[in-house]
Amino acid sequence: MALWNQPAPEPVTDKPQTVPPAPPPTPPTQSSSATPVSAPAAAAPVTAAPRESVSRDRNESVFGAGVTIDGKIEGDANVRIAGKFKGEIMIKGDLSIEKGAHVSAKINATNITLAGEINGNITATAHVKLTESGQVAGDLKAATVTVASGARMRGHVEFGWSASEAAKFASEKKSEGDKFELTER
Repeated sequence: MALWNQPAPEPVTDKPQTVPPAPPPTPPTQSSSATPVSAPAAAAPVTAAPRESVSRDRNESVFGAGVTIDGKIEGDANVRIAGKFKGEIMIKGDLSIEKGAHVSAKINATNITLAGEINGNITATAHVKLTESGQVAGDLKAATVTVASGARMRGHVEFGWSASEAAKFASEKKSEGDKFELTER
C-alpha cells in the first residue's frame, strides 16, 4: 500500500522460476547408412532471469467507489475520485470526478473533468470539462470550459478572462455596487 503521493514499489521475487525439462527424445531407428546418434547430455533445468524492478511514474491517486473521505487533499499529482469526498482539494495536477461520485469541496486544480456531483466552488488554472452526467452546485472559474449536453450547473461561471482582466472587471463592478443575479425565464 502506498501513502499519498508516494509510488508503491513493485513486488520483486528473487526466487528463480524453473521451466520443466523437455521430454526425452525418442531414439532413432538404426539403419545401415545412418551414423549412430549419441544420447543427449542430461538436461539441466532452465531458470528465467529474475525480473528487474521497473520504476513507473505513478502520479495518479485513485479513490474508489466504496471510499468516503473527509479532509484535505494537496499535492502535485493527478487525483481520480469515484467515491465520496468532503473537504478541500488543492492540487497542481488534474482532477477527475467519476460518474456516481459525490464531492462537497472547494476545488483548485489544473484540469478538471466532472462526471459526478460537485457541491462547492471550482477553480481550474486550465480547463474544466463537464460531461453529460456532471452536476455542479457552486461557482466555476477556469481558462476554458467545455459543457456536454445533459450536464447541469447552478452557480456563477467565469471563463476566458486573463487574471488581470478578471481583477479589473471585479474592481469596476465593486465600485459601481452592481450585483449580477441569475433569473429564470
